[in-house]
Amino acid sequence: MCRRDGCTEVVVSGKSGDLGADVVGYLADGRKLVIQCKKYAPHRSVSSQDMQKFVGTARLEHGADVALFVTTCRTFTKAALGLAVRQDIVALHRDLLGAWVKGAHVESLIPLNGSGGGPRRQAPPS
Repeated sequence: MCRRDGCTEVVVSGKSGDLGADVVGYLADGRKLVIQCKKYAPHRSVSSQDMQKFVGTARLEHGADVALFVTTCRTFTKAALGLAVRQDIVALHRDLLGAWVKGAHVESLIPLNGSGGGPRRQAPPS
């Protein structure tokens, strides 16, 4: 899907010892993309501990400009999602993953968080 969306130099690892980088590549604009994938049952949630591990390696170890945490489950715990938002990690649950699979462009998903609505921001002063 990364290649379909114009990413280059895409490397898929997904092995033990990959330090949280299952997919690494470059977006069309040159930003480095690092993706952590977790295949969990739909009823599970991504924990804060899972997110902490990725936060600790995505930028420091792999130099990510854009970090995506993708899961097949439906939710992230409140703590995991809060951490993702604070650390600028894109949290993609199964519904957003489904949209990506069906053709949504990866760059259209980057502004979103695990709720699909993106982080709450105050309206600019009028």
